[in-house]
Amino acid sequence: MILAVASGKGGTGKTTIAVNLAKYLTDPVDLMDCDVEEPNAHLFLKVVRQHSREITVPVPEVDESLCDGCGQCSQFCQYHAIITPNAKPVLFPELCHGCGGCALVCPTGAIRETQRRIGVIEISTDDHIRLIEGRLDIGIAMAPPLIRAVKANLREGITTILDAPPGTSCPVVTAVRGCDFVVLVTEPTPFGLHDLRLAVDMVSEIRIPFGVVINRYDIGDDRVQQFCRSHRIPILVEIPDDRRIAEAYSEGIAVIDALPEYRPTFERLMASVVDVMNHEGKSDANV
Repeated sequence: MILAVASGKGGTGKTTIAVNLAKYLTDPVDLMDCDVEEPNAHLFLKVVRQHSREITVPVPEVDESLCDGCGQCSQFCQYHAIITPNAKPVLFPELCHGCGGCALVCPTGAIRETQRRIGVIEISTDDHIRLIEGRLDIGIAMAPPLIRAVKANLREGITTILDAPPGTSCPVVTAVRGCDFVVLVTEPTPFGLHDLRLAVDMVSEIRIPFGVVINRYDIGDDRVQQFCRSHRIPILVEIPDDRRIAEAYSEGIAVIDALPEYRPTFERLMASVVDVMNHEGKSDANV
């Protein structure tokens, strides 16, 4: 099973759910931190670093001695990563998506591809958990290539939990695409409901079964519950606003380690996921 934990906004408890669910499981599990701009799952684990590797993407390099300034490269590039304002191309590597099209259309063979580093992948272990963590370099604007590199470490037959980036933009879609189920974590506030609606629309569009975890369910009103009921979205579990959870979080301790009485909550969460998948099927959307 490939299970993604996502949220329409940051700060809802997404990483808390992902890490504690991984710790609850007793069989080997891969925990993939796809929040590559600010990975933090390692803070709640006693990891032993195994290895790391640099991740690069191809970007064009122009040999001006061969370039005749025809401009076909800039006409081809949809992202304006290469332009020809004065008959000679100007490159913007940070805009390049690495498709290689400019090199293909160049009639003189003046363009070749070089590799540009965008970040690293670090693989660590903690007991039965293998943590695969992507870490985007400072100043790099595009997270999806690094997220795809993290997901390339998927192992067949191993339960995998993906901690997705917050929001509903391209990095999130890259993280959740191809998963068997998405857990959407929200909170009972106006902002939480607004961004939950966006997340529901996103997951429904790519047709992945999903359910909702309401964190700190007792701090607001019941509009999130009403929304879920009216759209027939399963509420997997509700977690109270417990100060002890926040204290454990601030000390980098997993909830089920600091407060064993919450272990049944994650047991119910996993059972609810399996139950929804059995009823919905992997290719059916919830709404």
